[in-house]
Amino acid sequence: MIAAMQDRRAPRTPTRSAVRSLLASFSWQELVHHPWRNAAAVVAVMLGVALAFSVHLINASALSEFSSAVSAAGGQPDLELRATQGQFDEAIYARIAAHPDVALASPVLELSTLVTGQDGRRQLLKLLGVDALVVAAVAPGLMPVPDQNAERLALLAPDTLFLNPAAQQLLASPVQLQNGLRLRVAGSVGATGPPLAVMDIGAAQQAFGRLGQLSRIDLRLRSGVDRTAFVQALDLPPGITAAEPGDAAQRISNLSRAYRVNLTVLALVALFTGAFLVFSVLSLSVAKRAQQFALLGVLGLTGRERLQLVLWESWVLGSIGSLAGIALGTGLAALALRLLGGDLGGGYFAGVAPRLQWDGLAAVVYGALGVAAALVGGWWPARAAQRLPPAQTLKGLGADLGRGHRHGLSLALVLLGVLLALAPPVFGIPLGAYLSVALLLVGGITALPWLIAALYDRLAPLLAHRLLPMLAIERARRVRQSAAVAVSGVVASLSLAVALTVMVASFRDSMVQWLDVVLPADLYVRTATASAGNDAQTLPPSLVQAVAQLPGVQRVATQRTRALLLDPGKPSVTLIARQIGDPARSLPLVGTALPVPPGQIAIYVSEPMVDLYGAKPGTTFTPLLKTFEALPQAAPAPPATFFVAGVWRDYARQFGAISLEQADFVRLTGDTSVNDLALWLGSGAREDQVQRAIRALSDAPLEFSSVSQIRATSLKIFDRSFAVTYWLQAVAIAIGLFGVAASFSAQVLARRKEFGLLAHLGLTQRQILAVVAGEGAAWTLIGSVAGLALGLAVSMVLVFVVNPQSFHWTMDLHLPWPRLLALCAAVVLAGTVTAWLAGRAAAGHDAVLAVKEDW
Repeated sequence: MIAAMQDRRAPRTPTRSAVRSLLASFSWQELVHHPWRNAAAVVAVMLGVALAFSVHLINASALSEFSSAVSAAGGQPDLELRATQGQFDEAIYARIAAHPDVALASPVLELSTLVTGQDGRRQLLKLLGVDALVVAAVAPGLMPVPDQNAERLALLAPDTLFLNPAAQQLLASPVQLQNGLRLRVAGSVGATGPPLAVMDIGAAQQAFGRLGQLSRIDLRLRSGVDRTAFVQALDLPPGITAAEPGDAAQRISNLSRAYRVNLTVLALVALFTGAFLVFSVLSLSVAKRAQQFALLGVLGLTGRERLQLVLWESWVLGSIGSLAGIALGTGLAALALRLLGGDLGGGYFAGVAPRLQWDGLAAVVYGALGVAAALVGGWWPARAAQRLPPAQTLKGLGADLGRGHRHGLSLALVLLGVLLALAPPVFGIPLGAYLSVALLLVGGITALPWLIAALYDRLAPLLAHRLLPMLAIERARRVRQSAAVAVSGVVASLSLAVALTVMVASFRDSMVQWLDVVLPADLYVRTATASAGNDAQTLPPSLVQAVAQLPGVQRVATQRTRALLLDPGKPSVTLIARQIGDPARSLPLVGTALPVPPGQIAIYVSEPMVDLYGAKPGTTFTPLLKTFEALPQAAPAPPATFFVAGVWRDYARQFGAISLEQADFVRLTGDTSVNDLALWLGSGAREDQVQRAIRALSDAPLEFSSVSQIRATSLKIFDRSFAVTYWLQAVAIAIGLFGVAASFSAQVLARRKEFGLLAHLGLTQRQILAVVAGEGAAWTLIGSVAGLALGLAVSMVLVFVVNPQSFHWTMDLHLPWPRLLALCAAVVLAGTVTAWLAGRAAAGHDAVLAVKEDW
């Protein structure tokens, strides 16, 4: 190509079309002739786009499927009247249905029960009791459709069920319920989503002991009725709240939003690293082709055209990576939806099996992000190519294209990042913290030349009398800009890997400590539907007394849980009535417990209650009083005032929990039933024998868990939830190491003349390789130090800012030094070995002959 440019028959002033053809040929030769080096940038962009796009598809598909299931199961009423906890008296139904502004009122009883599936295993089934005469007008998906051979009045028969498609795949007629009732399947309902059964509301009330109780009333209002004025005119009694029909899906969307955004940001970490890798690859490519760019400049190519040439190359790399990333992301999303069910370990869409819903607009957006990342990474190398002095470069001067800069800009970026970390969340999303992480990384990476000078200027005098180490250190000092470019991708990937490692380790260690406090007993017993969040099934006091008398049982503690809907726009919180005693020992408190004023009832709230409901320590929590006013009481009790006496950590309930003394709960409600038992066993007692004895005392299905089982299950759920984080961490490290290989290969191959001169001066090939390996160790050591320091700084933001603002709970910082040092050592070792392997190809006979090119 250069020979053709020097052909005297070529015009001295090429036309614009000729220049474009020349640039295209020049770029394609670079891209095609160095596929492995450019593949590093393409792979980085591809993985970043693939991970981010797959996370978007998974969450969008799951959320869409969940919304469809909620819509099918709840219909589209104008308003829903719901119980804040449990059920409410159906006596209010007659008043509501007779209201002149109500066109139609549909009563519903919601229950959760366990059934025996076709495979013999117990399955959780949501059961709705409806009025078949009115439900079709409000929720067509819940209208029972009898089979062809069903009885004429099967809709109203007390022993019939109607199953949705998911339940039909699991169950066969007759259906065995957990309370021993056997019901026959008489037809189907069209509602989609998790397993669901519908039966007559009167039959459901009779079968489950809920006579006179409802869970909700769906309302259709007459046209022109103002909903706000209507709700105010209803004057609903305590314990009943009005909600919009889409609130259930909107609540899940809002709650999972922080989880989805965090996953997307973590996925974009790979794309962020890819931008630095594109920067590293193109910077080395420009450095290697400096004399060719200079020759093009002498022949008339302007600096602007040289800039466009490098940007065009980065656009090609970004486009190829983005297209491959969209395809790979689609495949990853389809695989994840099949294996993980769409929740990615978050638990927000449990029971939902969504189908992949491909989004063309999102594909364009994430593809554009990949191209933009490549262009951002290629901008500085393009500027370097634009600023090349042609005459000096042709003479071999100015090989280090990076310009010295003051580290004041780097310091300013870091300080701005620290300030942004203190910013409050925006709509529940820690946007300031994300910008803080980006600025900390950019500021730290741009300070690499200063770090190299600060470290190696002090180390160089100590190695002045040792030839090979001196050569390695001196090159790192003299070409610090190129060194910074080469290790920028390493620093980006390692710092993010360190940050994720610290965050996950801190969370896991905090959860283990939390389990030690909340699981003091040896064996735990609860009703079989408690795990589904249903507090309808309870254990009678007689069973508790009988369990306490069993041989081997030393002590029994009880617990009562209820679901409270304090705000229709937010999910239910959990009320926990238990024997608290000394809260400093029985609860994992954050801070210390406050003394309770006389005449007030102490409550201890979990951390989300402070952020979501403003339940700060030392204040009274009035929303709880309204829920207790609706509960039946054994005897008239004076009005209660609930005093927030402390805040405790609860990693089991993200949406909030309230603990109060069980004696206060019984005094306010008269409810002595319980959901859970905690058993302390005597010495020599066997868990299996105690379990069999308890099962013999109760006809209701029970669940037993030992401390070791609960801990193992909790850690398994934790590891599943952070499985994506582990993969992102591995991808970031892999991209960084790939960048090390590409960078050192390009650097070493571009220095053949230098190695030839060293050979002429008497250095053996082994010594030259030792120098190259030393340079690799010196450069990646700087990268490891910088990556470790930046990673620790970013981990502080993740642990103390992102996590509390996103999920409303805190954790203690835990630094797994062995793992962190192993990561750094792996990076240094990989850089050293890569430099040594690349040096073998450049330090041989060809390198000696390369010196003659200047003779």
